Amino acid sequence: MANNYGFLVCILVMVLDIVAGILGIQAEIAQNKEKHMRVWIFECRYPSYHAFKVGLAAATLLALAHVIANLLGGWICVWSKEQFHSATANRKLAVAFLIFSWIVFAVAFSMLIIGALANSRSRKSNCAMLSHRFLSIGGILCFIHGLFTVPYYVSATATRKEEKRAANATRAARPT
Repeated sequence: MANNYGFLVCILVMVLDIVAGILGIQAEIAQNKEKHMRVWIFECRYPSYHAFKVGLAAATLLALAHVIANLLGGWICVWSKEQFHSATANRKLAVAFLIFSWIVFAVAFSMLIIGALANSRSRKSNCAMLSHRFLSIGGILCFIHGLFTVPYYVSATATRKEEKRAANATRAARPT
């Protein structure tokens, strides 16, 4: 019973990703409540410290969910074509979900940090060409991150159990 904490890890990762996504979208809403001024193709607005704090919290929760899933899921890799062709379906799935979760994490984290830093107190105004929607896109990507990270954790855990079972079967089959 002590080793069956996988369900709780999956729930924890999903909750962290969902809360991070909601916070990212709320940060975008807070940012949009500030004064805006449009000049030709540039849009200027005053930074929102509330959007900065909420965006930073969303990025932190996203990073925490990613670290938890990767540390507890273990590191599942395939080093060569031969190893890939001889790998089990769970190992192939784990590698695919690991790659996708890292890609989505990198993009979502970057978007949340860019959106949060655009709202830091050190900036008096933010004038740029189409430099909005970073926080909401990062928030939406947090949901997608959860959809890739939980299957990675499940596949990685299943791969470890398969490998442990195969090692025990090999050990039991050896003559002593």
